[in-house]
Amino acid sequence: MTLTLLPSQPTDTPWPTTDWPLGQPQALDQARFGSLLAEAFDSPAEGPLGATHSLVVIQGGRLVFERYGFGGGPERTEPSWSMAKSITHALVGMLVADGKLDVQARADVPEWQAANDPRGAITLDQLLRMSSGLAFVEDYVVGRVSDVREMLFFSGKADVAGYAASRPLEHAPGSFWSYASGTTNIVARCAARACGEDFPTFMRERLFGPLGMTSVLPKFDAGGTFIGSSYCFASSRDFARFGLLYLRDGVWEGRRLLPPGWVDYARTPTFQQAGVTEGAYGAHWWLDIAGPGSFSANGYAGQFTILVPERDLIVVRNGDTPLEQKDVLRAWIQKVVACFG
Repeated sequence: MTLTLLPSQPTDTPWPTTDWPLGQPQALDQARFGSLLAEAFDSPAEGPLGATHSLVVIQGGRLVFERYGFGGGPERTEPSWSMAKSITHALVGMLVADGKLDVQARADVPEWQAANDPRGAITLDQLLRMSSGLAFVEDYVVGRVSDVREMLFFSGKADVAGYAASRPLEHAPGSFWSYASGTTNIVARCAARACGEDFPTFMRERLFGPLGMTSVLPKFDAGGTFIGSSYCFASSRDFARFGLLYLRDGVWEGRRLLPPGWVDYARTPTFQQAGVTEGAYGAHWWLDIAGPGSFSANGYAGQFTILVPERDLIVVRNGDTPLEQKDVLRAWIQKVVACFG
């Protein structure tokens, strides 16, 4: 397939490593946008969109709009939830560039090393594409069977990767797509094992520092594994910085931080069996939420960093939207993107 061309940073636009340069939208449907803002910011938290904490819009590498609700502002940090999965993808890419990881190789998972263990055939690529075949129940509803809740909050919280790696194989690796937070924590531990140095320092020096993401607070379990499935707090502006790295094909201030082709790898569709309703998926990035060619980091309760290459556009929304209202929120986001030319 042919992927939408990624735009380069305009020569007259400074990188936002220190401060976001300000600008104006290329084109904006003011009336429609104003109505959408009222839906988000003039409604109570119990409204159809839930609580919208922030909306940040970047176009052409410049900050063209931001608004905050519920007493917040540009300095407030927001939960990533599963947007952290896309951050984990970036860290893996840097280790691929260093020659320390190969996504087509079998994943380095100690629990799967027995000679007769079929899980030993699972590759890092299959984990990144949510196609490992491992049994894992991704359900956040209290009172129902849930591996993700057990991993994050109960018996698995001290060793999130170990908990996820203990799950049995339910399908042949690569044959079945199933979104599972446990796979990301396995990937995060693989990355730390390959790194060969203090992983939090690696994260700061190779990713967060160069981008100027000063607000970032990643969380680790008791064993030191980055909980890459769910926990990387940051300001909305910093999530936008991370988005810009991907919209600029892994280049920042003229320096390549991600290996060539890594962003295209993220947005190349993964095989999904018939009946999947969650949406198209690449490698730890969601696809097409804002139309063909868009790709996004999505998080529970309505966290989004959406990239639209054909409009050179980034939309970051943070908030707290109940799960049963997620489709209303996604429709609202699609309308917001459509306001920008």
